[in-house]
Amino acid sequence: MIKNILTIVGLTLILVSCKAQKQSQLIWSDEFNGNRLNTSAWNFETGDGCPNLCGWGNNERQIYTKDNHRLEDGKLIITARKDGDVYTSTRITTKGKHEFKYGRMEARAKLALGEGLWPAFWMLGSNIDQAGWPSSGEIDILEYVGKEQDMVYTTLHVPAGHGDSAFSKKTKIEDIEEGYHTYAAEWSPQQIEFFVDDKSVFIYNPEDKTKEVWPFDQPFYFIINLAIGGNFGGPKVDDSVFPQEFIIDYVRVYKMD
Repeated sequence: MIKNILTIVGLTLILVSCKAQKQSQLIWSDEFNGNRLNTSAWNFETGDGCPNLCGWGNNERQIYTKDNHRLEDGKLIITARKDGDVYTSTRITTKGKHEFKYGRMEARAKLALGEGLWPAFWMLGSNIDQAGWPSSGEIDILEYVGKEQDMVYTTLHVPAGHGDSAFSKKTKIEDIEEGYHTYAAEWSPQQIEFFVDDKSVFIYNPEDKTKEVWPFDQPFYFIINLAIGGNFGGPKVDDSVFPQEFIIDYVRVYKMD
């Protein structure tokens, strides 16, 4: 999400279709019950990213607010709107509150649809303020761009491959736009494997785990957001689709056997 993406380079990447490994102990979750977002677990990131990361690093159009979300029927609903010439949305993180090292990271969600919409569920290394990006590492468990129907992106950004040269897989899934789907990453000291509806879509497992290719032996935190336009989601935005909702049923973290 901090970048453009597309390529897979120089690693052994295995694409298979199978059931996810059996989940073990649930160690944290947010089921989004109640009437308000739990701010002891989540932070709001607001504004347009300026002055440090204008356009949130991707020339995105939206301004993030605390008002473009609600909790309803046990779900977090992030709404992208266009009011006049202004696009608004919401972005939340668990930075400094809930950070995780290894396990199964999972969310069940229904996508926001339309050209220019870019919903995402992803993670950044908790050392990003000290190390910077991409040295911190980035794990993109779900990215969807409305201009590419039936496609889901799963991506790793590391010093050796980031932005346009990130280690990424685009998977065609018919009717991914319909209803709810489960998006997960199973992360161990050996590899990171991505799943959509418990089907494996991408494995990242560099043999020599130097910091250049594997900044993943440290805690990471979650980010959920709905971006508009930008280098990856845009550049065109179909204004006729607004408002649009990105609905998250839950976020769960399991300790793997």
